[in-house]
Amino acid sequence: MSLTLQNISIAYGSKKILSDITLDAIKPGTLVALLGKNGAGKSTLIKGLAGLKSYQGEASLDGVELANMTQHQRLKSIGYVPQTLPQGSSLLAYEVVKSVVTLQGESTFKEQTIEDVFERLKISHLALWPMHKLSGGQRQMISLAQAIVRKPKLYLLDEPTSALDLNWQMQVLKAIREEVSSQNAIAILISHDINLALRYSDQVVLLNQGQILAEGPPKESLTVDHLAQAYNVNARIESCSKGHPIILIDNAL
Repeated sequence: MSLTLQNISIAYGSKKILSDITLDAIKPGTLVALLGKNGAGKSTLIKGLAGLKSYQGEASLDGVELANMTQHQRLKSIGYVPQTLPQGSSLLAYEVVKSVVTLQGESTFKEQTIEDVFERLKISHLALWPMHKLSGGQRQMISLAQAIVRKPKLYLLDEPTSALDLNWQMQVLKAIREEVSSQNAIAILISHDINLALRYSDQVVLLNQGQILAEGPPKESLTVDHLAQAYNVNARIESCSKGHPIILIDNAL
């Protein structure tokens, strides 16, 4: 299994947002950090792959063109976590997560699977809470649980930690990292916290003005020049005591 993108272009009306996005085959077990400033096209690319925005070009998962997938195939293969939080309804958090399994039509699904996901995300105490009583961060955790419970081949995660404090950000990225590794899945993660994303990612795709500026392992793709072009900042790249790259911003250009 692999994910391949060839010449992906997306436009809103006459305005082209993404142009000729091409990536070498992304292998199973890979977590990709999709980086770039606001307006670079990150969310647009995720929405295109999730089937929410039409695109030109080719995008295939395990040899199947994403644009040609049926709704059932998409539910089984893709776990999409949008920026928008789940609505604060009267449904219990457990019911909201179970609903995606019902839509998927899994007749042999075990309730224990949902409980296991809640436990891994450390949100078991929220299972019987109605959604309208949960905070934004807690609802974001439920949205992630909806994706993980289906064990998709491809995770598309649009800032899944934006409403979370630092502790929960770490918990979420650790959980995503473990799911990608244990399920041999692929994840594309958008994050504005570059240092946190780099800690858990295998590969970086850096967008600038709707095109790929750099791609590859974090230490190779994120250079001082690339950061200046993509974010308009003067930056330094150092390493912590554990060898993780750390981006230090000196000033804006």
